[in-house]
Amino acid sequence: MRVPKNQPFWVRFRYAVAGIAAGVRSEHSLRIQLATLALAILVLCISRPEPIWWAAVALSAASVISAELLNTAIEHLADHLYPESHSQIQLVKDCAAGAVLVASCGAFAVGIALIVHLLRSA
Repeated sequence: MRVPKNQPFWVRFRYAVAGIAAGVRSEHSLRIQLATLALAILVLCISRPEPIWWAAVALSAASVISAELLNTAIEHLADHLYPESHSQIQLVKDCAAGAVLVASCGAFAVGIALIVHLLRSA
């Protein structure tokens, strides 16, 4: 068993990257969210909006991806600790999924606002 506490930065960084990679491998939704982020970056590169739009997209994408990673971690932990169905475990998993939905709605709103801004600027 690894001991992540008080490890050098690069060791902890590798743990974090391994967690992201595991999430990408195991979660279809995370792959879709990363593909959407790539598309958003392409749109930003082509349209060249003000830096505030880059920040808004980056923050909203980070919140969605973070929420999805936390949701994945919670689901894996809950399934490992309590593999049989239980109403309280299901509630925890539903709340975590709800957090992803809320973050996704916020990111969608940023995307719509960016599109409206670009159409008005054209």
